[in-house]
Amino acid sequence: MKKLMSSSITFALVFFLVSLNPTSSLPSKRESYVQNACSVTRYQDLCAKTLSPFASVAKNSPSKWARAGVSVAITDNKDVLRHLLKTRLSTIGKRDRVALSDCRELLQDSLDSLHKSLAVLRTLRASEFQQQMSDLATWLSTSLTDKDTCLDGFEKTSTRSSSTVRMIRKRVTTSLYLSSNSLALLNKLAANGL
Repeated sequence: MKKLMSSSITFALVFFLVSLNPTSSLPSKRESYVQNACSVTRYQDLCAKTLSPFASVAKNSPSKWARAGVSVAITDNKDVLRHLLKTRLSTIGKRDRVALSDCRELLQDSLDSLHKSLAVLRTLRASEFQQQMSDLATWLSTSLTDKDTCLDGFEKTSTRSSSTVRMIRKRVTTSLYLSSNSLALLNKLAANGL
């Protein structure tokens, strides 16, 4: 009898503890949507961090995840470009100034490519899907190349770069990662279809 009561108490205690936090070891539906979407990206942690707000809307829709990825890349690209436009030239060396000027132009081009991509992602049609995917892949690849070229410009500058240049490199690198993630999400959409 004591053994039966003891096991009943143990069971009740375990049940009570599990009921306090029933999802502690299981990912929520929202988290699983994000994990599934981001599984195809190269920078999965960044993807999950930046795209989790879209989970309740995007769910398992590759087209919505691709659109979310491009939207996040646009927002970040704008922020980085704004930062570059505010950067005072007096805080960096002569070679870095040339790299900064080139980078500003490249990030504007990148932003244009991202905007074109988002416009197409908002109007996907089954009858034009293959052509739209081809255009999108071109524009998102261009956005990625622009950011990579920007970073290359700063690689050729002084090894003892200022903190301003180090910050620029860091911000453009993150922006490049977001563009990479958006291209991976597009590739998933192209593979799965509408």
